[in-house]
Parts: sequence; C-alpha cells; structure tokens
Amino acid sequence: MAEVLLSTHGLQAGYGDFQALFGVDLVLHRAEVLALIGANGAGKSTLLKAVTGLVACESGMVRFRGEHVGGQRPDKIAKGGIALVPEGRRLFRSLTVEENLVIGGERAQPGAWSLERVYALFPILAERRKNPGTALSGGQQQMVAIGRALMANPAVILFDEISLGLAPVVIKDIYAALPAIVESGVSAVLVEQDVSRALSVADRFVCMQEGKVSLAGDPSHFSRAEITAAYFGT
Repeated sequence: MAEVLLSTHGLQAGYGDFQALFGVDLVLHRAEVLALIGANGAGKSTLLKAVTGLVACESGMVRFRGEHVGGQRPDKIAKGGIALVPEGRRLFRSLTVEENLVIGGERAQPGAWSLERVYALFPILAERRKNPGTALSGGQQQMVAIGRALMANPAVILFDEISLGLAPVVIKDIYAALPAIVESGVSAVLVEQDVSRALSVADRFVCMQEGKVSLAGDPSHFSRAEITAAYFGT
C-alpha cells in the first residue's frame, strides 16, 4: 500500500464561536490525487486552512509524514512540504510573474521543480515573465499561483477552488498539467465545484456536507446518484 503522507483525525476547526468542521477523517497517499467535493459552506476550504495552519486546530488532528503538525505556524508547515494554491490566487501585486514564482522557492525543499520546469509546464508564463503578475488573465494568474507553489518543491499541494471563475479552455489547460505534477512525486488535494471534472482525475474522493464527511472512496465504486445524495444530503 502507498505511503500515507497526510491525514486528519477527528479534525475540528472553526472561526471563533462558529464551528465549521466536526470530526473529519481523511488520508492522502503518495502520488495520489484526492478530490474534496461538497456544496458551498461544506467546510472544504476550512479543512485546507486547518491543514496549512491558517485555522487553529489541536496538534494530533493533522499529521504529515507521521508527525503531528496541527496547530503549527503556517510558515513551518509550508517549509515542511505542504503548499497551498489559495482561492483567488493572491499574487503579489507589485511583483512580476517571475518574481512571484521566485518568491515561492525561497524556502524550497530539494526537488525536481525549478523556474525552468514551471515555464516548461506553462509556456505562456515564460513569454510574460516580466509582466506584473496581476496584469495577466485569471487563468494565467492561476498558473502563476500553481507555479509559485511548485517552486517550493512540496510533497503535497492543496488546490482551493482550482477552476473558480475561469474560462473552460483555461480550465482544460490547467487540468492537463496535473499529470505532470503528480508524476513528479507531488500528491494533490483538489477542491473543486465541478464534481464531474474533479472525479475524472481523482484516485479517491471525499465528499463533505455541513462540516462532516458524507461519503469517501474510489469514484468508480459509487454511482452518480450515491455521490449526488452525499453532496446534497438527499
């Protein structure tokens, strides 16, 4: 069985008095794509934030490479090998495309990803390397955000709403890059509103509803009706 890289154990988290996650368990293996699906407000983004230290949780609730990392500082978690591609991309407005990418590699782990390899994955970024990052189209900005995360040579990359607001042709290009990312040894968690597209590339999925796991497993083992029922709670 493949090595478990990342796992959550009874994960509970929230914002002040509002609890968003209620005992979430999930496992991510090496060189695996895990789709995290669910309606708006299901807790998907909160889960990613808890894993990356942006939302507080108890130490034993998140484990990475067998070590308890729950509640650690975001910079320590990132340096350890977990990268987040945040919803909305959040590029540095004052920096060029290349500067945005380079800053992602400042505390990089040893690994296969470099500026040249990111440009090979997304050639349009090489053409626009001197442009301000925020002057690009939404899809190109998403490529920069993905490239910035890869520059850290993470073991795990978390994509929060990878295709939100992007044109279909751009979404196709971004999904076409996923195999090369996984083949480089990076495991991925994919938060995606387009359930069909997410399941088409996922080895396994976790469906969330109201902060809890409602269904999980290999997509081929469940009917679309079962997945829909878990998604909407019907």
